[in-house]
Amino acid sequence: MPQVGSSLRQRADYTHKFNLKTGRHGWLRLTPAYSVKVVTETISRYETGLKVLDPFCGTGTTALCAVAEGHRATTVDINPFLTWLASAKTSIYSKRSLAETERAGVAALDLTHREALEPAPVPNIHRIERWWPESASHFLAHLKSAIVASTTDAQVRDLLRVAFCRTLIKLSNAAFNHQSMSFKNDDSQGQLQTDLGPGALFLNDLRFVLQGAADNPPGAAAVVQDDARDLSRLTAADFDLVVTSPPYANRMSYIRELRPYMYWLGYFDNARAAGELDWQAIGGTWGIATSRLSVWTRQHGCWLPDQLEGILADIAADANANGSLLAAYVAKYFEDMSQHFDRLRTVLKRGARLHYIVGNSTFYGVLVPTEQLYAAMLREYGFVGVTVRPIRKRNSNKALFEFDVSAVWPEGQGHRYGHGWQR
Repeated sequence: MPQVGSSLRQRADYTHKFNLKTGRHGWLRLTPAYSVKVVTETISRYETGLKVLDPFCGTGTTALCAVAEGHRATTVDINPFLTWLASAKTSIYSKRSLAETERAGVAALDLTHREALEPAPVPNIHRIERWWPESASHFLAHLKSAIVASTTDAQVRDLLRVAFCRTLIKLSNAAFNHQSMSFKNDDSQGQLQTDLGPGALFLNDLRFVLQGAADNPPGAAAVVQDDARDLSRLTAADFDLVVTSPPYANRMSYIRELRPYMYWLGYFDNARAAGELDWQAIGGTWGIATSRLSVWTRQHGCWLPDQLEGILADIAADANANGSLLAAYVAKYFEDMSQHFDRLRTVLKRGARLHYIVGNSTFYGVLVPTEQLYAAMLREYGFVGVTVRPIRKRNSNKALFEFDVSAVWPEGQGHRYGHGWQR
């Protein structure tokens, strides 16, 4: 077990905060996103021209960094909103498209102010008044309708929608002073995060998006909607380098963070649909996903480290309220990751190198050493040179750290079937 030194710092530059003013990386804020700086430092160790894979796309950080460094990138996510956002962030935009986007944005805002069109339906999000004051919802519904009417160009509409997403968050009561998104205190409900009116706010957001869009990366990435446990849409034995940050085993749901965007853009229109998508994702625990965990049973034949059994028993102890439920969550999380590592081997070239940026977790004071469990699974599935390197201390708990778990898919290695090996 590697010793995690007390000299490690929290390193805000190794978190999503570093991304906020970094061109396209700062288009939309997602608290669990990992830092551009971590990705760039990792990728820069290698020669250019590699095929880079990120099987946990998130907001597309790895893909955008990889193409900026002269690599070819493919990124995968099960969430259609995230694959849309990653596609928008990694696309190549012409000067004509940028000019047309600015024109269409001004036209959409004019239609909004005049209320010249039927407004789009306000999302069916639970207690929407807690999210947005009525005046903000009214503005956003008219702006959404106006964006659709202002252009038929797909790229232009994508850029307008990114700006729309930035604006809807700034007009909301969402607060970001916690580990994940929450709501402002009651005395600040309904107050904007800016002194600007909503129209001026949207124009400012559009200008920020256009500034990033004008800085095209050397090449475009391939963005694929797929399940990281399957990867069936990827070409076999194709990738030289994996740089990724899977969801952590900490019950922080991407769906919870993404709800405002996904409701307004129409990716789902009710809480059940949100919960269904979260259940499909690794680490999902939002809505219906939690109730399904209560009846979920472990799979036979899915390899897990022996170390995990004692951890699950400690979490499920009678003294821990909901301990059995959270033990099931942890077990499912590592079963899902075991399936991912197993499947990953089929899409790697011999000699491919891996970097998994991941944090450990605690439940009822029970430490879940995710980095050690990843390392054990990688070794079981035939990877070599497995190394765990602490990166930074996280600010949520003195026992929590972030690690780079690295490995190599060796030359001449076969694929594992059942409990044996074939070469």
